[in-house]
Amino acid sequence: MKVNVIGLGAIGLPMALQIHRAGHTVAGMDVMEAACEKAAAQGMTAVNRVSDLPASETVVVMVATPEQLARLVEEAVETAPAGLAGQHWIIMSTVGPCSVREQGERLRSAGARVVDAPVTGGVARARTGELVIFAAGNAADIEAVRPVLEAMGAVRHTGAMLGDGQAIKVVNQHLCSVHIVAAAEALSLARSLGLDPAQVLPLIEKGAAGSWMLSDRGPRMLQGTDVEVTSAINIFVKDSGLVADAARGCGAQVPLLDIAHARYCQAADAGLGAHDDSRVIETWQ
Repeated sequence: MKVNVIGLGAIGLPMALQIHRAGHTVAGMDVMEAACEKAAAQGMTAVNRVSDLPASETVVVMVATPEQLARLVEEAVETAPAGLAGQHWIIMSTVGPCSVREQGERLRSAGARVVDAPVTGGVARARTGELVIFAAGNAADIEAVRPVLEAMGAVRHTGAMLGDGQAIKVVNQHLCSVHIVAAAEALSLARSLGLDPAQVLPLIEKGAAGSWMLSDRGPRMLQGTDVEVTSAINIFVKDSGLVADAARGCGAQVPLLDIAHARYCQAADAGLGAHDDSRVIETWQ
C-alpha cells in the first residue's frame, strides 16, 4: 500500500520504518527539520508540509495533540477534499475520545474512511513492531488497513464507534501516568532512606512491586537530566490532562491521576518539559 505517515517523532518514525520494512511505500511528514533528516538518513522520503506528500491510499496520523489533529484535518478538508474520497485515515495519536470523534466525522463527511487506533508500548516496542493497537471503527475499514496496522504491532478490535480506542487509551494512560510517578517517588524514598537506588531497583523490579514502567523508566531515572528522550514530560502533561478531562466528563473520581498530573506540571514549570518523562523524579529533589 501507499502510506503517508504524519508525525515522525520519537515513536512516529520507528512506526513508519516498520511499515516501510513490511514492504509498503511510505512517505513521512513532520514540521521539524531534524525529524525529517532522521527519516531521510534511514532511507525514507520525508517532507515538512502536508501539501508536499505524494498521493496515498492510507494516512497514518501520529501528531502530538488534539489541536494539531484539528489543524491537520482542517487543512486536508479545505485544501485537498478530492483526495479524501475513499482514503483511509488511521488516527494513532493520543488525543482523547472527543477529539477523534469530532475530527473523524469531519473526515468521513469529506469521504474518507477513518480508524481510531491509538497505541501502547512506547518507543521500545515501536522499534520492534510489537506495539498493542486499540483499533476501533467500522470492521471493514479496520480490515482494509490491517496490513499496515500489523506491520506495527498486534491489533485489538476494541469497538465499532470512533473514540472507543481512545477511551481505552485513556485508561491505559491513567495507569502509565500514575506508575511513572509512583516509580519516581519510590526511588526517591530509597535515596532518602540512605540506600543506593541503583542497587534497590534490580531487587524490587522483578517482585510483586514491579511494573513495566518501573523497569523501563527506572534506569533512566537514575541517570542525569540529559538522558535520551523517548517520551517527553510535556507528553504526559498532555496525556494525564486528557485523562483528567475524560474523567470529569463521565463523573469518575481519579485522585491518584490528579496527583500524577500535578507532578508532570511541576516538572514542566521547572523547565523540564522537553526532557524525558523519567525526569519527573527531579520534582522530589
